[in-house]
Amino acid sequence: MTAPPIVVFDLDGTLADTAPDLIGTLNALMAREGLPAVPLDAARDMIGAGARALVERGFEAGGRELTPARSDALFRDFLAHYAENLCVASRLFDNLVPALDALETDGFRLAVCTNKVESHSVRLIEALGLGGRFAAICGRDTFAWSKPDARHLLLTIEAAGGDPARAVMIGDSRTDIDTAKAAGVPVVAVTFGYTDVPVRDLSPDVVIDDFAQLVAAVGECRARWGRNGGRDRD
Repeated sequence: MTAPPIVVFDLDGTLADTAPDLIGTLNALMAREGLPAVPLDAARDMIGAGARALVERGFEAGGRELTPARSDALFRDFLAHYAENLCVASRLFDNLVPALDALETDGFRLAVCTNKVESHSVRLIEALGLGGRFAAICGRDTFAWSKPDARHLLLTIEAAGGDPARAVMIGDSRTDIDTAKAAGVPVVAVTFGYTDVPVRDLSPDVVIDDFAQLVAAVGECRARWGRNGGRDRD
């Protein structure tokens, strides 16, 4: 039986603007350690590689070098604080829900592949009103590998009952684009997420500025699926 087509989303900066709550937790740790807060606008570019990287980047910006042991301890503190503040100011990006509705109507299965830990991802998605929409929600701790390792995306597709040959990735950063390319999956990049490099410079298959453009973008990627599936290989 042919697997249904699948669209796999990143979470932070793609499905939702989660920066206010992520940076809120980072700044709570910074204040506790006697360091100045990281401005939200500047800190958005630090998001995308997971909580540990966010903590390390934040403390580096504050002039504090972390030993591996101290980084581990702060990472645990971050997770504990963030677990209690997952959805204070986080919100879905505009036009996301109609786009998800349209994809489901077109027969697509939906999944999430994120470097946020799985338990936080599931709780946040439920808090944002998207519970039950995704066939799989896979975080950085779901498997032995996380993005940009292609296996994170490929195993997410498998967990959702999909086929990489009939998949499209949606993301906002170099991490997402590199992951999709490594997996041989076409990737749509959004311009409204968290990245220190304009996504157009990272050569995704399609770029969109609003989720109102998503269905057409996924259709463009779908048209590129060849007999061998996935990204065209010239």
